[in-house]
Amino acid sequence: IIFLKLRCLFLIFAFVFQYGMAQDTNAWFYLRANETSFEPSFNNQKDELIYVGDDEILKGILNKHTVLAFKKTFRNARKENLKKTFFVISKNASLLEDLVQGAPHLFSAGELIAAEDKKIFEPNDYGLTSTIGDNLGAQVNLDYLDYIGMPEAWYYTTGHRDVIVGISDGEIDSLDIEFRGKTDVLRKSPLAKGHGLSVAATAAGQGNNGYGAPGVCYDCSVKGTSYNNPKALTQLLELSAAGAKVINCSWGGTTYYQTAQDAINEMFANGTVLVAIGHNRSFSETKGKVPFYPAAYDNVIAISSGMHRHEKYGDHILKQKELYYAENIRGYVGRTAGFRDNDTTVTPYIYQQSVRNLFPEIDILGPAVGIFRYGELKLHDKLDVSEGSQTSGVAPLISGSIGLMFSLAPCLPVDEVESILKISSTNIDDLEVNKPYSGLYGSGILHTGRAVKMVYNLFSDNGIAVVENQKFTRWNFKLTAYSKKVVIQNQQFVDASTLDLRSKNKIVLSENTHLKPNASGRISIKIDPSLQKECDLRLRDPSIED
Repeated sequence: IIFLKLRCLFLIFAFVFQYGMAQDTNAWFYLRANETSFEPSFNNQKDELIYVGDDEILKGILNKHTVLAFKKTFRNARKENLKKTFFVISKNASLLEDLVQGAPHLFSAGELIAAEDKKIFEPNDYGLTSTIGDNLGAQVNLDYLDYIGMPEAWYYTTGHRDVIVGISDGEIDSLDIEFRGKTDVLRKSPLAKGHGLSVAATAAGQGNNGYGAPGVCYDCSVKGTSYNNPKALTQLLELSAAGAKVINCSWGGTTYYQTAQDAINEMFANGTVLVAIGHNRSFSETKGKVPFYPAAYDNVIAISSGMHRHEKYGDHILKQKELYYAENIRGYVGRTAGFRDNDTTVTPYIYQQSVRNLFPEIDILGPAVGIFRYGELKLHDKLDVSEGSQTSGVAPLISGSIGLMFSLAPCLPVDEVESILKISSTNIDDLEVNKPYSGLYGSGILHTGRAVKMVYNLFSDNGIAVVENQKFTRWNFKLTAYSKKVVIQNQQFVDASTLDLRSKNKIVLSENTHLKPNASGRISIKIDPSLQKECDLRLRDPSIED
């Protein structure tokens, strides 16, 4: 049965809202048909679907049940299962068994979706990845947003107007439909072929407006400015002074300036997080030894590119001039991978020329291929996505994610943001193809859904924050938990890593936990019942707490 793990099967929110999002008691499940041509017909009567097709067996089964949704989905399906998988909502879970056992001529398999996996939200412009309801926005594939768990994050928050995302990457049209009413421009910037428009739209373009595609923090505000000025960073200081909680810099150079580091330290002390790219030069050229700034400065979250689309290399093998290669394989740090002796039965190796610039200061990766480029729609009325793995489109995914974190918990300490992003990231260390690049690609690949959920679980009175599935040998981690409990499991903080964890209540060190720093590391774990939150959670729907 070709279904991805349930926690990665993101469903849309439209029906959750209609039938009671936080406490939906309906059955949700995936159903796989035998044939791609199968497409049942329904009439909608008072929000209930009535089958009007010719299959008498199917009609007999469906007439015994209340069906609320029955729609084909292409999400996370391998090629052989495209157009065969349906998402279904019914009043009773027994419908799944009745369909699989009672109509084997139509269906081969199915799987119920757990209650925890219903905790999602999707806006009405969620592209071709929308599962239920009509996508009113651009007809583009937004599977990279699925991969980083955006519907999971949006369940908690879609942003907040008083959280400002700063954009230092090219001109932004403050009157454009994706930015109007929430955007100010502090300094005029060059158009730069729509670079600023695309970056700003990815980070915080308006969502749920039936147009384009949703930005990550789509209900956040935006302030734009000019880019570069690497020595003084004056324009970034102005953004910070104007209240920007995060600033995106999809640009950089190779020269270090102490004045720039001083400016960044000032912004950090003011509560502003800087996100900057490691840049696009090939690893075959830089060999991990060419840092770019401002990414490589202290108190900056430095990013580069990772892959997201195909679950295994065998899912997407291509051929060029008699040579086989794999492309955009999930978790790989490079876009393409080849096969020794042209043997596709063995594990491939990543082509170094397809790896973007990596160096030890890189903190985290994000999806890079297939990113929707709003600038092309705005300037040329063209639906376009990135075909290369440019890092410019990755940075606003991280910047928008940070905007969501501050939207949910406005008093989140600025020095805990990076810790949460890294702890919640997808570990890619065990992939054999990545081992030649170990120590150069940060903690793994961004997962916004887990990052936002961790913020929720650190601040919610009944939350259980979980730290798991990583091995950290460096970096300084800081977490403060006001929640019911913190659990550390299948987790290592070793070598030069440091952990400063304070919890108001319980801390549980569970199985496969290793806290073994060397002389350069340190572990501090404390229970402090006197901890008091300085703010409350700002949830998209307050009933979530119920």
